[in-house]
Amino acid sequence: MKKISYFSLVVFALLNSAANASYDDDKFKAEIADGLDLVVAEDTAIFIQDDAPGELGREVYEIADAVNPDDTRLFIPTTHYLRMGAGINIGDASSKALYNGAKFSLSDSYSVQIGLGWNLSSYVRAELDLQMSEFTFSGLDNLQATQHTIDGMLYFDFARRYVQMGDITKRRTFVPYMGIGAGFGTFDYQGYDGKDGLMIATPQVALGINFMLTDLIGIDVMYQYKMLVSNGFGWGAETLDINNISNIMTSIRMNF
Repeated sequence: MKKISYFSLVVFALLNSAANASYDDDKFKAEIADGLDLVVAEDTAIFIQDDAPGELGREVYEIADAVNPDDTRLFIPTTHYLRMGAGINIGDASSKALYNGAKFSLSDSYSVQIGLGWNLSSYVRAELDLQMSEFTFSGLDNLQATQHTIDGMLYFDFARRYVQMGDITKRRTFVPYMGIGAGFGTFDYQGYDGKDGLMIATPQVALGINFMLTDLIGIDVMYQYKMLVSNGFGWGAETLDINNISNIMTSIRMNF
């Protein structure tokens, strides 16, 4: 008889566990959002009215009315990201190239980039970036220059990329930012008497905004400025010249 009783207790415990395990997740979210105004004890059929509606939900999640159970998703901050993009040169905000004693403005010039970044915190990012730029010049159809650089940047976001609210972490959709860094690389001038050689980009600054499309993929639009210290910008240029290059860049940032 005792064996039968023990067996009945085991069956009852298993059935009760299964019922609890099948608790509806949507119902759980709804109860939290509503503040658990009504607590129901089903096994004893006792209904207990919460004296302070919403207090239990606030104490557990510390989010008050900020969560809609229909669109709440768990966001997990990432450590790294990959950036790929391209941009155009702003000729009027860039230095002119020297050729035969005259200066010529940049025109139809562009840059492409690929970078690997580290999310150091919700405000700070570090990035190693490779860029290639092609420069052409107004009135010089047969002359152009190519630039390759390796850049190190430190970015500061003006708003937290993600905010922890109790047990739920929410991300922002729009985050403006600025960056500062330095780089080095080479210039290659196609044409006679071009001053090829090494160059240093310092300082290098950026100002932009990030638009998040999903939790992991976003679009960056930014203004990029480089002060170039090199052996000249153009053909027959003076040595150790200082020039300014400005670009508008658009890139895709993929977090992982």
